[in-house]
Amino acid sequence: MGAITDVPGVRVGHQQKSGDGWLTGVTVVLPPPGTCGSVDVQGGGPATHETDALDPTTLVSAVDAVVLTGGSAYGLASAAGAQRWCEENGRGFAVPGGVVPIVPAAAIFDLGRGGDFSARPTPDMGYAATAAAAAQTEGHDVGRGNVGAGTGAVMARTYKGGVGTASVTLENGVVVGAIAVVNALGLPLTPPGNREPSARSVVPPHEPPNLASSAREPGSRGPTLDARIRVPDSPSGGAAPPPLNTTLVVVATNAVLDVAECKRTAAASHAGIARALNPSHTLADGDTVFCLSTQAVALDRSDEAARRHSLITLQSAAADVVRLAILDGVASAEAVSTAAGDYGVFGAR
Repeated sequence: MGAITDVPGVRVGHQQKSGDGWLTGVTVVLPPPGTCGSVDVQGGGPATHETDALDPTTLVSAVDAVVLTGGSAYGLASAAGAQRWCEENGRGFAVPGGVVPIVPAAAIFDLGRGGDFSARPTPDMGYAATAAAAAQTEGHDVGRGNVGAGTGAVMARTYKGGVGTASVTLENGVVVGAIAVVNALGLPLTPPGNREPSARSVVPPHEPPNLASSAREPGSRGPTLDARIRVPDSPSGGAAPPPLNTTLVVVATNAVLDVAECKRTAAASHAGIARALNPSHTLADGDTVFCLSTQAVALDRSDEAARRHSLITLQSAAADVVRLAILDGVASAEAVSTAAGDYGVFGAR
C-alpha cells in the first residue's frame, strides 16, 4: 500500500481534538524546500485558501506546505499557524525584509460533529501539525483513519471517514504518493477490505442509478443513487440540513514537473476519486486535489513522444494511487459516537 512519505523528503503531521464537543483536526503535508505545486478543484462546494497562487500563470511556483483541515471555512485559519512555522524556519518566497510562505489549504465540513459548532481548528493547531511533520524522520509511517483532518470526517452523513494514504514506484524510479481525507457525500465502490485495483473495483457493482427515483426499481441489482445518499429524517421531525462534504487529496511525486504539469496531474488524479466514490464531484462536495513535485527525478523528455508517454504514465499512476488512498481512509476509520450522532464503520457487519 505504501504512503505519501515514500516520496523522499515529504513529511506529514497531524493535530486533532476530540471530546468535550470537539471532533476535528488538521493534517499538514510538509514537502522539501524547492517543491513545485499546483491544484485542481472540481467539487461544487470548496473551502480553500491560496489556491489562486498555484495557477500556472501566476508568479510563484514553490509550495512550502499544504494544509488539510476540518472546520469548513472557519478551519482555514489553521493555515496561518502553518505559515507562522514556515516563517520562523525561513521557508517562503523571499521579499525585502523576510519571506512569505506559500501555504495553500483546503477544508472539509465537520462543523458540529463533536457536539459543539464552535469547536473548529485554530492557527495553533495548524502550527502544531506543521511542527509534528517537521519532527518526523525520512519515510515515516503516516497516521491513518481518525487523525488530523480525518478526525471528524464522515461519508454520506452516516459512516465514519478518515485519512488514508498510498504510493507506487514506477520502473523509472519515479515515486507517486497520495494522502486523502475522505468526507464524501458518496460511498465507496469497493469494499474497504479490498484495496487493490481490479476490473470489478473500478466499475459500480450495480446498474447505473435511476436519478428520478429514490426507491429500488424491480429487477435492479442495487440501490439507486437517491437511496444511497438519502439523509435520515431529523430527530425533531423538521427537515434535515443539506449534506456538506468533501474529499481532499495531496498527490506528491519526486518527478521533475513544472507548475502546468502539476496542474494537469492534479486534474488527472480526480479520476481516482471518481473510481473510489459514487457519487463524486457533486455540488455538495468540495473535491480538491493538490499536486506537489519535489524536482528530484527527471522524466524522459528525449523527444515529444517520450515526454507524453512519461507524463501519461505518471498521471495514470497518480489516479490509481488516489483511489487506493481513499479506500485506505475508509478501511482505517473507526466508529465514533458523539452528542451529534453515531458514525459507524462502512462495511461492518
